[in-house]
Amino acid sequence: MRVPRGVIYLLIVAVALTLLPLAVIALARTSTSSKPRIHIVPDMDSQESFKAQQGSTLFSDGRAARLAPAGTVARGQLKEDDHYYRGKIADAYATEFPKQVQVTEELLLRGKNRFQVFCAPCHGRAGYGDGMVARHADALAEGTWTQPADFHTDAIRQRPVGEIFDILTNGVRNMPAHGRQIKVHDRWAIVAYAKALQLSQEVDVESLPAEFRQGLR
Repeated sequence: MRVPRGVIYLLIVAVALTLLPLAVIALARTSTSSKPRIHIVPDMDSQESFKAQQGSTLFSDGRAARLAPAGTVARGQLKEDDHYYRGKIADAYATEFPKQVQVTEELLLRGKNRFQVFCAPCHGRAGYGDGMVARHADALAEGTWTQPADFHTDAIRQRPVGEIFDILTNGVRNMPAHGRQIKVHDRWAIVAYAKALQLSQEVDVESLPAEFRQGLR
């Protein structure tokens, strides 16, 4: 029995049509476009996004950017160690450096570097409260300037390292908080260097090695 030519043509067209979806899929995987792809089952894969400071009618306050819920903690930022992150032990200022901080020459050099960037402009390179910012403020004599602390007074020398760390982190009086600008370990390095500065001005010459004493004399 001979198959009619029309049926043959119909079968050819049917087979070609079955290959068409595969061709469309292959084309979609390799083509690019500025328009979103057709997504039959979106499953929330593509959602509306907002630019910074853009408004939104979805929320009553009209803001698209939302604050994190109270108590939200970023991954890896729980910061349970009060000694290392807040300079305190049982709500009292720590008198020793935390175990994560080993006072070495490398730490002191890092502290010196950070001190000269963040602290010296007000406190001076030697810590006497006579930095360039303080000098200019004194020259203006506007009456609203609070003199930076002199690290070499008895009151400041007696401050525990934890209190200095807390002040550096959260600020005091006119001094701004540096907690967001300086990493935790670098803040401890600054504290170590500040203590070294204090020691350098009060050290007993007889306690120094002989080669250093000779040079000083």
